[in-house]
Parts: sequence; structure tokens; C-alpha cells
Amino acid sequence: MGTLITVTATAEERAWPELGAVQLSVGASGADRQQVVDRTAAAHERLLAEVRRLDAEGALEQWSAGQLRVWSHRPFNAEGRQLPVVHEARGELELVFRDLAALSAWVSEQAAGEELSLGGVDWRLTEATAARVRETAQRRAVAEAVAKAGVYASALGLGAPSPVELADSGLLDARPTPMPKGHLARSLAFAADASQPATEFVPAELVVAATVEARFDAPPAG
Repeated sequence: MGTLITVTATAEERAWPELGAVQLSVGASGADRQQVVDRTAAAHERLLAEVRRLDAEGALEQWSAGQLRVWSHRPFNAEGRQLPVVHEARGELELVFRDLAALSAWVSEQAAGEELSLGGVDWRLTEATAARVRETAQRRAVAEAVAKAGVYASALGLGAPSPVELADSGLLDARPTPMPKGHLARSLAFAADASQPATEFVPAELVVAATVEARFDAPPAG
């Protein structure tokens, strides 16, 4: 075995979001429990009607709605005095839009609703696109690792390096362990960074990154 060369390499691919997941909740609070429940239930039904309309028009990839929750508590004021009982009711929904223009328009319309709270937008890729972009980033990361190893070998006056190990970032031992030539662990890292603010309704590019660590055996030149 020649000289062991260990490198790490990262490659990034960018893609525009294809889906936007909107987190919503409807709720109300007050001293009268029944009024609170009635207001929340009515707002929930209005919202579900809107969601079904969007779904029928093809604007949604999928959606889900949770059950209404009702609870009571006694808050404290600034002086530490316990106040009368407050009743609260809330229901949560998630809408995943495939029509991003419809998402922006619909959320803007709904934002003024008294019982409605918006939790922001989570921009996403479809599974097929995510797999394609991830593979491109992985291949580029491996190519970068091979290129770096070649540079180091050349700088040391060694021959062309051969791969010994390839792994996710952090999985290679800090201290090299000799491996039989030709052994290759094919494990790659994938991470997506949706770094745009969650409350923005204009999508930003998503970053798909692949990071690898690799160990190469570089024989003496000649």
C-alpha cells in the first residue's frame, strides 16, 4: 500500500421550489366556552370549504386537517394575580400547494381572517426532483473528492490515487485504518437547506448539498 490520502468534499445544487406547504390554525378564546367552540368550529368549516375548493381546482398536492382541541386555563396578570378562566379552541391544517401562484394569492386573502393564524410556508421539491438533484450533488461531491486527491498526490510526486473508502461526512475514522485495495463503502450524505424566511410567500431557491469523506491510496510515481 502506498501513501493514504484522506479528503472531504462538498457539492451543492440549487432548485426552485415546486411545492409550498402552508401551516394554518383556526382558533378563538374567551370567557364563554360554548361561544369559543362555536366560533372556532364555524371558522374551521369555512376554511375546510376553501380547502376543498382549492383541491377540486387542482391547486393542492395534498392537505390534512386535525381535530378541534378545546382547553381552559386561568392566566395571571402582571401583578401575579390569577384571572378568571379563559377557554380556548384550536384546529390545525396543512395545505401543500403545487400551484405556487395560487398559494400566494390565497394566503394573502385569508391572512385577514380574525380566527386564522398562519405558521409560514415550507418550500419543497417533489420526490422525483429531490432525488434527481440529490444525485447530481452526490456525483459532483465524489468527483470533487477524486480531483482533490489527485492534486495532493501530484503535489507529493505520487502516482494516480485509487479509492479505498468513501463515506458520509464524519464517518471515516480520524486515524486511518488500512483497508484492502478495491474496498469501497458507497455511502453519501444529503442535506437540504431552505434558508428563506418561513413567512415569505415568494419562494427562494432551495440548496441540496452532498458531503463525502474519501480515502485514497496513492502509489509511488513511476
